[in-house]
Order: sequence, then structure tokens, then C-alpha cells
Amino acid sequence: MARDAGVDLAGLKGSGPGGRIVKADVEKAEGAAAGGPSVATEVPSSPTPPIADTGVGEEGTTETAKGVTSYQDLTRLQQVVARRMSESKATAPHFYLQTEIDMSAAVEARGRIKAMSAEGEVVPSFNDMVVKACAIALREHPLANGAYRDGRLELHSRVNVGVAVAAQDALVVPTVFDADRKGLREIAADARALAAKVRDGSITPPELSGGTFTVSNLGMYGVTSFSAVINAPQAAILAVGAIVEKPVVKGGQIAVARILGVTLACDHRILYGAPAAEFLARIRALLEEPLSLAL
Repeated sequence: MARDAGVDLAGLKGSGPGGRIVKADVEKAEGAAAGGPSVATEVPSSPTPPIADTGVGEEGTTETAKGVTSYQDLTRLQQVVARRMSESKATAPHFYLQTEIDMSAAVEARGRIKAMSAEGEVVPSFNDMVVKACAIALREHPLANGAYRDGRLELHSRVNVGVAVAAQDALVVPTVFDADRKGLREIAADARALAAKVRDGSITPPELSGGTFTVSNLGMYGVTSFSAVINAPQAAILAVGAIVEKPVVKGGQIAVARILGVTLACDHRILYGAPAAEFLARIRALLEEPLSLAL
């Protein structure tokens, strides 16, 4: 506009935010140069919030309207997790199935196991029961134990369940190998040993590989329901919440039950709705009758 009107921008005083030259300033200058009134009246300037300061403060920080911002490089482990989760969400078409599991019988069964256990003997946790139930169901539903890779399906002969563990700076998934062939106590011992290795940094790459399915549990934080990101290229991941007491109707009567909320995230390229629902229903049936976990 200034070029077409023959107005020199260097001689203008802007009336916009922060002294910016706006359309009205050019029109006013054009009117003055022509000896007549300006096309637009002058817009009075008003105080404006300060524009974000990009001044650099101490090394590795900047000070802006948000305060002092510091920067932290990702560790190699965090970089791997970030890349794998981004790839999973971007490439695997997730869909989710939710259900509630009555864990009342499982709570009673664990109580009896604990009472019968010798001092110092490993007592299976509810998460160990979930891992075992998933392992049995995976053996019966091969697609859930498979993967989609490079335009074809991979069906694995071993059932290796990964158990998500919070490390110091990332999420790590060590593997319980052949979980379908192990008893509850053996699964419990393996899971505790792997979690300890994750926390003290002694976990090895072979112990973090070979998983065919993943269980992620946030129940210990009071989370009752959440959706997890598939650990690609696995077909699915089970998100496990906290066990809470809820009123239920049994035999026409209201009773209190111990309810566990779970969410199964599936890769729709390998697991479709009906097979995934059957797989989740089998997990629920196994946990609601915990004696079946020992058979």
C-alpha cells in the first residue's frame, strides 16, 4: 500500500500494537500528502501486553512470558520410547474395548494363598493373575498373540507377556517368557525379579525383547480406567485399573463386589471387533473363576 501510494514507511510512526505500522497509518499519510483529510481517523494507541521476551538467561534456559524455561535432552531410552510410541499411534489403527471384571473370587483366593504361604514366600499379586489369565487366553486366540508387519500377519508359537514397569526416566517393558506354561508363583517371582532389575538399571536387552503381548497396570495409583498405546508391532495391550468396591445385582439382590476395570487396545489390521471381544471375554471368565488359572 505504501509503495503504491508513494509513502515512505521510514517517516511513519505506527499506531498499532508495539508501534506497528497499520493500514490506517498508511492511509493517513497518503491523505496528508494529497493535502486532504485522511481516509481513516487515527486510531489512538493503547497499552498492550508485553510481547514475549526471547532473551536468554542462564545457560540452557530462556525467560519468556511463561517464566524461566529450562531444557532437558532425552536419554537414549526416552528417545526410543518416544519414537516407538509415535510410530505405533501413527501406523496402527487403534480401537478399544472396555469391560468390568468381578474380582471378588480372586480377592478371596489370593487371601487364602497368602494365609497358606510360608514367611518370605512369594505371594502372587492381582497383576500376576491378570498376566496368567492373558497368557491362557492368548494361547487360545492366536491372532491376539500375533503381529502385523510389512503387509502380513505373524503368528507366534510362544506366549511371552510384557509387563510395563515405570523406570526412573521412562517406561520399560520386561518380558515374562512362556507365561502360559508357568504357574502363578513362578510368574510372580519372574515379574518381581524383572521389576527390580529395571529399577536398579541391570535389566538386559534380551529381557526386554521377545514380547508378544503387553499388560500395563496403573491401579496402584488409584487409576480406575485408561487406554494404553500398543507396543508395536504387537496386536494388543491390556490396560488394567484399580480394584474398587461397587454395588452389583446378584440373584435379584444388591451386593458389594470387587470390580476391576480393563481396556483392551487392539490393532485393527490384525484383530477385528468380534475376535477381540471373545479374547477379552475369555480373560474376564478366567479371572472371575480364579481356580481355572491353576489348571
